[in-house]
Amino acid sequence: MNMPTKTDDINTPDDAALARMTENMAKVEALGARLTQIMVGREGHQSSLDAPNQELFSKAAQAYWAEAVHNPAKLIENQVSFWSKSVTHFVEAQQALAKGKLQAPEDKTAKDRRFANPLWETHPYFNFVKRQYMINSEALSEAVNSVSDLEPREKQRLGYFSRQIIDMMSPTNFLATNPDALERAVATEGESLIKGLENLISDLEANNGEMIVRLADEKAFELGRNIATAPGKVVFRNRMFELIQYSPSTEKVHATPVVIFPPWINKFYILDLKEQNSLVKWIVDQGHTLFIVSWVNPDSSYRDVGMGDYIEDGFLTAIEEVKKITDQPQVNAVGYCIAGTTLSLTLSLLKQRGDTSVKSATLFTALTDFSDQGEFQPFLTDDFIDGIEAETKDKGILPSIIMARTFSFLRSNDLVYGPAIKSYMLGDTPPAFDLLYWNGDGANLPERMAMEYLRGLCQQNKLAEGGFDLLGHHLELGDIDVPICAVGCETDHIAPWKDSYRGVQMMGSKDKTFIMTQSGHIAGIVNPPSKGKYGHYTNPDMSLAHEDWLEGAEFHQGSWWPRWGKWLANHAGAQVDARIPGANGREILCDAPGTYVTRKANG
Repeated sequence: MNMPTKTDDINTPDDAALARMTENMAKVEALGARLTQIMVGREGHQSSLDAPNQELFSKAAQAYWAEAVHNPAKLIENQVSFWSKSVTHFVEAQQALAKGKLQAPEDKTAKDRRFANPLWETHPYFNFVKRQYMINSEALSEAVNSVSDLEPREKQRLGYFSRQIIDMMSPTNFLATNPDALERAVATEGESLIKGLENLISDLEANNGEMIVRLADEKAFELGRNIATAPGKVVFRNRMFELIQYSPSTEKVHATPVVIFPPWINKFYILDLKEQNSLVKWIVDQGHTLFIVSWVNPDSSYRDVGMGDYIEDGFLTAIEEVKKITDQPQVNAVGYCIAGTTLSLTLSLLKQRGDTSVKSATLFTALTDFSDQGEFQPFLTDDFIDGIEAETKDKGILPSIIMARTFSFLRSNDLVYGPAIKSYMLGDTPPAFDLLYWNGDGANLPERMAMEYLRGLCQQNKLAEGGFDLLGHHLELGDIDVPICAVGCETDHIAPWKDSYRGVQMMGSKDKTFIMTQSGHIAGIVNPPSKGKYGHYTNPDMSLAHEDWLEGAEFHQGSWWPRWGKWLANHAGAQVDARIPGANGREILCDAPGTYVTRKANG
């Protein structure tokens, strides 16, 4: 009888498990070869869209060394601090190992959800790697902050790209320094790595070789079945959009119909994800005849479509069709994000034409004053916009994957690296999450429209500063005189509420309401009363600067929807019999959510 040795107590793989792992590693190598083929044949994009030009880093280096010459003590202090922390860290790790125990020294670093695995604190190897990363990150951030001889916008841009480097170099992003991934690989005998590579290859194939991490399980959703399910009919279609009229849920409705213009950067069904949080259903339940525009997902044949086409063949055509269908002289219009910006242009145009088709306008997270470009500033400099211009000239469109990648890297740990680790290292299937499914269902932008918007509105801020020339008119915010209700979101990083507020201040309307809701660009808008989650602020005095407006604002618990609902009802007219789609003889083209919404950006 053989006595067990000490090593028999260690949980090590047996020969059969090692054989299976070897077999799986061979599969990994085969998948690696397939991955190489994809990358070799990838379509690619303008390299200038990947990083700033060298001028930014050259200026930063010059400013850094100029600072060192004029204030060498500061540079020495930062360097000595970095050296001291690194050496102290090394000594502490050595002392812990010298005690003969496989343990890390006491770890007093701040909590970070990326390092949730206990091994980051207890295992000397992983703890050393983590703590040195934190020291390096702090040193790089301090170096950037110490640069003083740079334009504010250049320093903001330098700060953004340095944070991208810091986030990218996190040890959690590499297999050899990620204990979660290593433990999963051993526990599954390498199967997790195979699934991870399969997930990576699938994402690359879906995006023509571009690495866009799939955030949701696309197989879990089907438009019209378990997402975008509000009943309605497509009652009009042209080259720009399908018009959906929703079926009423009340016997009586307000006379004046409501038409929503969603952003064409994404799909309209963010407002109809599911019954519990559907703004579409809620508006219908309040007794309104509701229409929504479902924009076409353009391909290269739309390269010459500009902002003017979106207004003439989109906004104005939709408004006229809604008026015809309902036999009403006016509509209440809603614009979300870029569609709110364009609705503002449309209102100025209608004023100059003497057209009173719009009775009131509601703007969701809409920018009309782009003087403060916020977190998008790093992407609105000439080198990046020049790259976009070259990309659109080459392809006829600004591909949705370029925009998706840009938006994602504003929250890189949450929307890029975290999901990539779960999908590619751990081999997990993305979650069945409707919001993330919508987030990944992007749309392209036509070449002309994209450049008019980026150059004329975002970069040059023409609408707020002197006026924007379009369709033979000089459009200005002061022209807008219809009742306005604008909704901004407190933590919106795409359309900061203070900038939305400032643009509304410039409008000529005497009847203005501004609501600031808690949360961000999506969750702040899609906030049904049933959740009781986010509150909102109001202040009738819109003559104040934004900080003073907020200081004097009243906070209200719960969703802003009912407050807006009362405002909308005041502009919606008397009660009439509910309107059934097609009842007036209008041809029904298909059921909601229509056909345009199903077109994939890369399909």
